[in-house]
Amino acid sequence: MNKIDSNVTGLAFAEESSLKVLSGTNEADAVWFELEPNSYNDFGGELSTVARAPINASRQRKKGTITDLDASGGFNTDVTQNNLTRLLQGFFFADAREKASTAPFNGSAVAITGVTAVDDTYAAASGLGVFGAGDLVLASGFGVTANNGLCVVTSASGTGVVTSKALTDEASPPATAKLQVVGFEFPSGDAEIVASASRIALESTTTDLTTLGLTVGEWVFIGGDATGNKFATNAPGYGRVKSIAADAIEFSDTTFAATTDAGTGKSIRIFFGTVLRNEKDPSLIKRRSYNLERQLGDDGDGTQSEYLLGAIPNEFTLNVPQADKLNADLSFVAMDNVQRSGADGLKAGTRIVAPGEDAFNTSSDIYRLRMNVVDPSNLNNTALFGYVSEMNVAVNNNVSPSKAIGVLGAFDATAGDFEVSGSLTAYFTTVAAVQAVRNNSDVALNIIAAQRNAGVVFDIPLLALGGGRINVEKDAPITVPLDSSGAENAAGYTMLATFLPYVPNVGMPA
Repeated sequence: MNKIDSNVTGLAFAEESSLKVLSGTNEADAVWFELEPNSYNDFGGELSTVARAPINASRQRKKGTITDLDASGGFNTDVTQNNLTRLLQGFFFADAREKASTAPFNGSAVAITGVTAVDDTYAAASGLGVFGAGDLVLASGFGVTANNGLCVVTSASGTGVVTSKALTDEASPPATAKLQVVGFEFPSGDAEIVASASRIALESTTTDLTTLGLTVGEWVFIGGDATGNKFATNAPGYGRVKSIAADAIEFSDTTFAATTDAGTGKSIRIFFGTVLRNEKDPSLIKRRSYNLERQLGDDGDGTQSEYLLGAIPNEFTLNVPQADKLNADLSFVAMDNVQRSGADGLKAGTRIVAPGEDAFNTSSDIYRLRMNVVDPSNLNNTALFGYVSEMNVAVNNNVSPSKAIGVLGAFDATAGDFEVSGSLTAYFTTVAAVQAVRNNSDVALNIIAAQRNAGVVFDIPLLALGGGRINVEKDAPITVPLDSSGAENAAGYTMLATFLPYVPNVGMPA
């Protein structure tokens, strides 16, 4: 063997139970999630040595000694619907806020034991009481195609979920079978839109809206494909939740021009998903660390590999280039790194293959990319620009390794401020964007990407702008480069991401 090609390598991560330690006896209970990197950046460890330089007649140095190790790693990957959600918990230093699911990120899984057609029921030994009537549930991973897809729950108990969907008998569903709440269908005539220039609200007569599990700041989609599931005078669209009460959900931003609509005779649908945001409450801030595994090909005795131990998420950059894929750069600060030969083998544990989904493209999968001045008295603010040629948004946890005498590498790490920044180049239409820089206006920035009946939203609801020097070149459009710096908003966070597992056809980009 003279060489090993890069195409035979692989990347995976496993969450540690404590710094540098995976779960289980001899770390055997680790769960490894496969990733699909496009490229790497400084992955591994860099050793520092100090040579001996005594005063001597030969004027030669003596062999040095290893004094330090800096371990770190980064990679670039495409953004798909589900490939980064679990890992991004580490970058937000928080648990994902999930809706009811039989396979939650941070809870116990519920095994679906069967599907019966006679009563259209999904069954389990226990654990299905988290679902309720009116829930819109997405079923996936079943061996029988008819048992996958969106359905409305008519009733539920600890051992069964009865749905409106015509199911097919399936005695032994695969271990991948999953039920996940992705929305809610209101009873006929129960939901209405009440709108003015300063207030947009979804109000309910009988449904307690605090029971939907929504989070202030998350993005939802209002309306379904069928005429009976959407408002007559409000086009279906996305909205950011501003407040939640038993009888009303208020929105601070919507993608549609809201008008008052009683929803008479309509069973309105609302769709929502998993939320990630940096947390203000110290009890909700959670630092995660990982083992990162890079496989390095077969050395004749098996697959060799290298590991970053105690890898703490540091920087996440969302890249939005034109005519390309939505992609992200992720970097980690690690405590140590080790190598294993083929004879040593890979570390033990369960291995989950990458979802193998399509990437979002920046030409036809972007539903909205919008920056606007925040004005609570006028929720129908005009966007500061029409089109953007390129954009990126960066999260930086400012993690630094903690060094000590007697330790090669680092014994721990310290996280600094959670910083969010970004830059974009917009096509100039009016001076509004430049004036927003000069006025130090409160500005919001969000991007909504959707494809294949699913979507993701990245949102910075409060930021300050910099730059703004108009660029005029011969035979070219006028452009405006802008820098942005996120800040804590009234709801106590700086950046939020919403992953919607299901969005109806009307929520796809035109």
